[in-house]
Amino acid sequence: MDPLSSQTPISPLLEGLNPNQQEAVLATDGPVLLIAGAGSGKTRTLTHRIAYLIKEKGILPANILAVTFTNKAAGEMKKRVLNLMYGHEKAEAIMESIKGHGAGFYRTDLPVMGTFHSVCVQILRKYLHLLGIENQFAIYDETDCEILIKTIMKELGIPPEKTAPKAVLSHISGAKNVLLTPEQYQHQSHTYFSEKVAQLYPIYQKRLAQNHALDFDDILMKTVELFQKQPDVLAELQERFRYICVDEYQDTNHAQYILVRELAAKYRNLCVVGDDWQSIYSWRGATMQNLLDFKKDYADAKTIKLEQNYRSTSVILDASHAIIKKNHKRTDKTLWTERTAGEKIKIFEARDEKQEGELLVREIEHVIRSHETPSYSDFAFLYRTNAQSRILEETLMRHGIPYRVVGGVKFYARKEIKDVLSYLRLIQNPADNVSLLRIINIPARKIGPATLEKLHELSHSRNDMPLFSVIKEVEALLGNESALSDVKISTLKLFIKLLEKLTILNQQYPASGVIKHLIAESKYKEFLLDGTPEGEARFENVQELVSVASKYDALEPGISLATFLEEVALITDLDQVDDRTNAVTLMTLHSAKGLEFPYVFLCGLEEGIFPHSRSLFEPQQLEEERRLMYVGLTRAMERVYLSYAENRLLYGTVKSNAPSQFLEDIPEELIEREGSTLKKVLEQNDGILSMYQSGGLKRVPRESEFGFYPDAEPEYKEVSQEIGGFGLEESALDSGDRVQHKMYGEGVVVGLKGGIATIAFKNRAVGVKKLALSVAPLKKL
Repeated sequence: MDPLSSQTPISPLLEGLNPNQQEAVLATDGPVLLIAGAGSGKTRTLTHRIAYLIKEKGILPANILAVTFTNKAAGEMKKRVLNLMYGHEKAEAIMESIKGHGAGFYRTDLPVMGTFHSVCVQILRKYLHLLGIENQFAIYDETDCEILIKTIMKELGIPPEKTAPKAVLSHISGAKNVLLTPEQYQHQSHTYFSEKVAQLYPIYQKRLAQNHALDFDDILMKTVELFQKQPDVLAELQERFRYICVDEYQDTNHAQYILVRELAAKYRNLCVVGDDWQSIYSWRGATMQNLLDFKKDYADAKTIKLEQNYRSTSVILDASHAIIKKNHKRTDKTLWTERTAGEKIKIFEARDEKQEGELLVREIEHVIRSHETPSYSDFAFLYRTNAQSRILEETLMRHGIPYRVVGGVKFYARKEIKDVLSYLRLIQNPADNVSLLRIINIPARKIGPATLEKLHELSHSRNDMPLFSVIKEVEALLGNESALSDVKISTLKLFIKLLEKLTILNQQYPASGVIKHLIAESKYKEFLLDGTPEGEARFENVQELVSVASKYDALEPGISLATFLEEVALITDLDQVDDRTNAVTLMTLHSAKGLEFPYVFLCGLEEGIFPHSRSLFEPQQLEEERRLMYVGLTRAMERVYLSYAENRLLYGTVKSNAPSQFLEDIPEELIEREGSTLKKVLEQNDGILSMYQSGGLKRVPRESEFGFYPDAEPEYKEVSQEIGGFGLEESALDSGDRVQHKMYGEGVVVGLKGGIATIAFKNRAVGVKKLALSVAPLKKL
């Protein structure tokens, strides 16, 4: 039915909206599920709906609650609603006046708009004393929480080497996200580690309360607890927030779901907005099941789909749909656009990660030259892991193209990279006091401010002797002074001993070897791998630094490290381009959600990288990887570029993984290819190239990396069988089957198409391969 029927007064707030958006604005009462596809104008719809409630329905602003997930999104929501309500000039004045006032909880003339956490903090500031905790509580960050848990562990005699404090906090966070109390968690602990967490969790909560503090997860959990234990408070808030809007509902966790459900229980005027196709945060507790189950919770809910896309071309949308339709767990919708034209998706196949960077950067230069309007800020490089940014950054700097890294710091400015580089610089130059002070307590050596102050005093008294030399001769310099204890002197000696050993190793190994020894000898690997995903990512970055250093392995020891450090210094010196606004954007795919760019490059589309290796054995995780691919594609307005490499140096190892299965999902008519030749592929297959060159093959078949498609001439099949043995028929296998390969060992089938099996092998050195079933030496297990 047309939302603008003759019985409906025409409102200026409906002008410029499409019929579905108008329907969403007019659906003011009762539960509403708004399925908003990528680029479908959901923020515009949501803000017009809030303004319509106030200006046309006469709802008091204070009776409206709108929550989202980021401060940026909340700020944009406030700005747009205020513009619609008051006009630009007055809206700007109001925005200035509410700075620093959270979600506006105490303003009766404005809707409450903010993140889940900002709204809950305002509630707790007023009512938390009812749970026995001061209303003026402190909010502990990760560092505060880690100090607290380490203190408790020390008191209990739990060594951090066996039970990593950050891993403990990660598990406590996970428990709080699903509202598990310490007592409930204890009933679920059945392993050594979970039993330690169960021991620490209640004491940790007790100490937080004693310190009048909450951690980040407590902000949600304590609000839900307040609702459960203080029904009068819940009733008061239900009466106030008669109309509730929740943006990005697919990203809510269990605690947020319960919180919204309780607040909306009385009036049931709940509008949730989301897109399960863009649910990519399960690793931090989000569950898109909340969106999928909305109709189960509210059987009378009205469902409205926003399917008209205002961002991308039809080519981009068709490719995106081809990717996402393979997911079994999803809502059904079809995005469409009036922009029926559009350039094809361009796929680059590179020899390695260096050529990949060159191909992509030269494409930017080509587009810039051939168009008048594009600027550097029109381009974005998106990648699956942060470690992939290094080669892209180096290539952009080599070409003099400005860039900025979003959602993280630049590769050479990351803490773990700077730590390792400081060690290396100190090995190369013992007089480098800055590098020494950076790493003297990394990993922790309990060399505190008082000790450092004494070392500085000794340095100054000896004509600013380098701190390295001061530490090396500290006993002689102290004489009869007892300023430093024997334990402290012993610690300093061990530090010097480590550096001297690394200095000797520098004369025996090239740069990459020195870094590997450094990581091992200093226990830096154990320092980074603290049991959290963040620690794993940091260690991956350090492994990527090994990849960089290996470029200098042909040089003799000593000179190798010196040359490496010199070139790295030149790269960081050119890093000032990050301050420019007109710059290419680099970010992970997870960071890109909610953004848009005219030209988008998705890099590193290889099995084991994207999709990530962790997803290849888990169907649910693979579906999330596919949603991540969908998010990446739908960031693009004009054109998408996809790239993969035959060989990639990543985390210190050269991998030869198959192209991503996502590439095969995109219809060929939407694709334009550029890259390597058959000859380069044949060179990787012993015995085949010589036959090809001598005319032994009548026709060259299409190739896969470690096997050949079954449409080859008989002569070719015979050769293939000689080197590989007879294989299986496609009908004999299904995705998920376990197989055995004569050379590569055991693996799992993760994809089947055209007689080709994509197999993830258990041996990480092998990785993911594509094999022709007709010739590969495979046996089904």
